[in-house]
Amino acid sequence: MLALAPDESARRAATGLARPAPWSETGATAGLVWGLCAGSGKSPYQIVIELSGPAYKCSCPSRKLPCKHALGLLLTWAHGEVPDRAEPSDYAAAWAGERRARAQRAAARTTVSPDATQDTAPADAEVARKKEQAAEARRAQRADRVASGLSELTEWLRDQVRVGLPAAIGPSPGAHADVMAARMVDAQAPGVAGALRELSLVPLSGDHWPDRLLAGYAQLHLLARAHERLDELPAGLAATVRSRVGYTTGRQDVLRQPAVPDRWLVTGIRDIPDASVPTRRLWVQGRRTGRSAMLLAFSPNGTWSDPDTAMLPLGTELDADLHFYPGQPALRALVGARRAAPARGCGAPDAAGGLDALLAAWADGIAVDPWLTTWPAVLAGTPVAPGSEAGQWHLVGDDGAALPLRYTESLWTLLAVSGGHPVIVAGELTPDGLTALTAWHGSQAVPL
Repeated sequence: MLALAPDESARRAATGLARPAPWSETGATAGLVWGLCAGSGKSPYQIVIELSGPAYKCSCPSRKLPCKHALGLLLTWAHGEVPDRAEPSDYAAAWAGERRARAQRAAARTTVSPDATQDTAPADAEVARKKEQAAEARRAQRADRVASGLSELTEWLRDQVRVGLPAAIGPSPGAHADVMAARMVDAQAPGVAGALRELSLVPLSGDHWPDRLLAGYAQLHLLARAHERLDELPAGLAATVRSRVGYTTGRQDVLRQPAVPDRWLVTGIRDIPDASVPTRRLWVQGRRTGRSAMLLAFSPNGTWSDPDTAMLPLGTELDADLHFYPGQPALRALVGARRAAPARGCGAPDAAGGLDALLAAWADGIAVDPWLTTWPAVLAGTPVAPGSEAGQWHLVGDDGAALPLRYTESLWTLLAVSGGHPVIVAGELTPDGLTALTAWHGSQAVPL
């Protein structure tokens, strides 16, 4: 059992835990061993071990596998100090059930027809089987880490509410959630880590920041609870939850999704240099379908991972197939087969429907993705500057309906392009208003 330790320090620490003192509510069946181990926090760590693997689950933040608590429980069990039980504890049974369900789903995915197996060499079949087993083990390990991390996140969120939101200011404003964000990185939940980093900046965001911070906490709590019930959710919502947590979908898996052919007009480009990986977000609209899509390009080492996408000029059209990522609403996409080189667009995008149609579409999107904060927008309207420096810019439609514009210096460019007349604007709709990215001067796209 000590040979399972990942390093010498884990081996020494586990030996120190191989005694009854730190353990409570331990038990063992033919295939499982479980127990609670007192740690430095107020709540003991939950440890479950499946002996046939062996496989481990511990609620501690350690990234080692197995951690010292799992090894200590194994040694305690080997010493005969863990009693046999008729049934496992609730948390042990739930974890074992999740592992069985994942294994069954993996087996179903790898089942092939008898005719196909006749043409497969035994050696190839064995290699494929071992690869799938290794992949399933990695998936199970990550799922366990994510579940453990989100469990800690739930407790952290409750603590923030118990202590009070003003504590978020603290001695280091803008950093109150950084430690938990780092923990989410360790738990392989990068999407949650990014959301926490954004929440760290909320106390510095001006008036009414407690309202925004509490709303952000509620969204993360909802995401953690949704992840707990991942297997019970409809397929589309489950894919959305996985994406928000930070699970990735392979490029080839996306390209196997149905193709949506069209001439795609690049309506907006936004660079996000302060993301964990510098990102460029491109919004496109299909000329025939009217459908909007988001293309992402990343620059992890100063060069674009997908330069053909990243370097698409604003206002150009791309005759190509798009393949949308799983999830709802389907917005993010990859470019598949291209039928021609990018060409200059023939006019502005479709802005039919007005503000009411835009808000209705956004409401439908939030109904299927409660964590949605950005929505593609194409509107016709007249930009109106505020009457005072502290006022609010607006985009006003022909019917008098007004949408707040998020202030940037580029709004003066928008006003100049419009000349005080209606103009087509493309951008990103957020809870705070519209971030204008592009305005059309006739058929020419003007970046803002």
